[in-house]
Amino acid sequence: MTSKPAQSSAPESPADESDGLSGPTAGENAAGGEADRRRWIALAVIMTAAFMDLVDVTIVNIAIPSIERTIDASFGAIQWITAGYALAFAAGLITGGRLGDIYGRKRLFLIGISGFTVASALCGLAANPEMLIAARLFQGAMAALMVPQVLSIVHATFPAHERGKVFGLFGAIVGLGAVSGPLLGALLTQWNLFGLEWRPIFLINLPVGIAGLILGRKYITESKAPKALRLDFVGVVLVTTAMLMLVYPLTRGHELDWPVWGYVCMAGSLPVFGALVAYERYKARKDGSPLIELSLFSVKSFAAGISVQLVFGLALGVFFLVWTIYMQTGLGWSALRAGLTGVPFSIAVSVAAGISVQKLVPKYGRKVLQAGALTMIAGLLLYIWEADRYGTAITTWQMIAPLVLMGAGMGLIVAPLTDAILSGVPREHAGSASGLISTVQQMGTALGLGLVAVVFFGAIDEERLTPSTTGTAFSDAFQGSLWWIVAVLGVIFLLMFALPARPAQHLEGGGGELPGEPRDTATGAGAEENAGDPQAAANTEKVRETALTP
Repeated sequence: MTSKPAQSSAPESPADESDGLSGPTAGENAAGGEADRRRWIALAVIMTAAFMDLVDVTIVNIAIPSIERTIDASFGAIQWITAGYALAFAAGLITGGRLGDIYGRKRLFLIGISGFTVASALCGLAANPEMLIAARLFQGAMAALMVPQVLSIVHATFPAHERGKVFGLFGAIVGLGAVSGPLLGALLTQWNLFGLEWRPIFLINLPVGIAGLILGRKYITESKAPKALRLDFVGVVLVTTAMLMLVYPLTRGHELDWPVWGYVCMAGSLPVFGALVAYERYKARKDGSPLIELSLFSVKSFAAGISVQLVFGLALGVFFLVWTIYMQTGLGWSALRAGLTGVPFSIAVSVAAGISVQKLVPKYGRKVLQAGALTMIAGLLLYIWEADRYGTAITTWQMIAPLVLMGAGMGLIVAPLTDAILSGVPREHAGSASGLISTVQQMGTALGLGLVAVVFFGAIDEERLTPSTTGTAFSDAFQGSLWWIVAVLGVIFLLMFALPARPAQHLEGGGGELPGEPRDTATGAGAEENAGDPQAAANTEKVRETALTP
């Protein structure tokens, strides 16, 4: 089956001839080998961009001592260098996703990757802490334009039956990026290429970004919402303010000894979020162009998946930070050894993510995600036992088994979870949904980082630390933190019962309606595909009802 491309309201450049929502459909992609090749190259480009972002979140931590030494950065400056990226990124994700819906996901992706590359060059060439802080803020803002388009482009480019495979690859990339940042940062810093010290950790993005810009312009198909939308400026201000009020105190809280204003700021974010929800409801009634599609939360798979994503991000935020501190400070390992220790974890995530969506989820449904949570718990319990038994004498080899279990469990969760969240989302809202997914993940991670001060540093009496007791104290605090993560994963296991028992087929076309939203048959690719085929139309409507049933 093929569909006739809808006429665009504005002329596109030759490279942007088709609108991904009304352009190449599943049937056309399957029929044309050239189209098939182009979209897989496009996938490689956007996945590489996602990997760049994941690496840049963690790569700086390893290079902090070198940055402090070479540009005389103060402790406060270092905090801004690390936190600035996360703040700008989290604050702009929802807006970045909606801009893609309105102006075109390919266009926003290319703007984002261009700005990200320029920002990386400015970071690498920074002559002082102030310039590096400004460049990191700019880099985070550009990542907020780039990253939401990744899932949106996948959602708009690939037919439903192929998205499982694609999200499996995405899960593998997430796993690789999670632990590759510290390893890559350690290698680049230790090699001191051309005497540049820490600067190559940013400059390495230049050739990758330039290649992504060239290939993305050629191979990515443009897509946008089928009906005209307008940017919700009030919504942008409210969501950015609320995110900053919540994330900034969490990011800086421990370093500033948790000042009162931080608690006031976090508490104040709640009424701002409330005002955002009220305004978005008004905006949806007024002109149908809200920044956040609140109707998405009426889709059971989306609402349940977002909840799991938030709590899972919290668990990962706690683990990766305390794990790094435990190995480098508690055990006294070098950055390179700590980075290499994470390789088995990364491999396990990649392998498990690759098979979960394609092989396991179609047969066992949400049980696969629940099995992932239980597998991670098993790995954590084994890690706790080993850390207690071997103490500071624990070796990299002894960590392999628990890390493989944890990595396999994470791989069983990350790829199917993204697939489940987006399965009931019509394509015209792919950007908004993707921005929400990334934002919730960042919020969870920020909450996890804030909890580190409680569950890890709160268990250490810093005044009584001596060189001979540091290792034991950090090892004990690490074990205590893992018990907290076990409890969080138990909550995740229970939340997963709210996910659909079986994966729903992704909604095709721009005509997929949400509860309370009229069906746009004029631009619905799904409607065009089923024209003249009553049985296909009936099957599509059945899938739509299944996906949207609470």
